Amino acid sequence: MNRCVGRAAAQMGLYRPSYEQVRVLVHTARRLRRQGRGPVSTVALDVAFRVKSPDAILLHFLKPQTPRLRDRAPPK
Repeated sequence: MNRCVGRAAAQMGLYRPSYEQVRVLVHTARRLRRQGRGPVSTVALDVAFRVKSPDAILLHFLKPQTPRLRDRAPPK
């Protein structure tokens, strides 16, 4: 991953980030992905086995989307 990011930075004319910077970004992206809403199939199974009410599917779609790392403002 670090080499891919280094190559991409070189192609864009930017400095190559340190291993630690890449590591922090990867961990942050993974944490954001894990915090997101689960798959619809999981909610559907919960409704089918009467663990959750049928409204749970609708509520699942009404939840806001998980923030992505690329949508955040760059550090200053």
